Amino acid sequence: MTLTMLETIDKFEIQTYKKSSHMDKKDHVPFSGSPKKHPWDPEKIILIVDPFTANTFYYEFKITDIGFAEELASMNNIDGESVSMARIWVKKKSVAIQSTPFVVDTIRFFT
Repeated sequence: MTLTMLETIDKFEIQTYKKSSHMDKKDHVPFSGSPKKHPWDPEKIILIVDPFTANTFYYEFKITDIGFAEELASMNNIDGESVSMARIWVKKKSVAIQSTPFVVDTIRFFT
């Protein structure tokens, strides 16, 4: 018989708020993913779109451009690892970065 113990996960890294009376959906766009602290800029947040896939991408937003944040259900993988997920509402016309990391390798041409 195998005993499975519950493991704790890191605390949700962005604070969720009750719906703001001044946040209008017409002025904001929703983005969903796993929020992480920016590695060197405390004024920004990174949102990893699909954290358990090899070909994922992420968004980088200024925290001041976020009008509202909602906590979503955590995402789990087959190994039992869990990450927090969130939907953030970003002001329209804000400047953000969408980045797709990849491994540089030789391109093979088939002839």
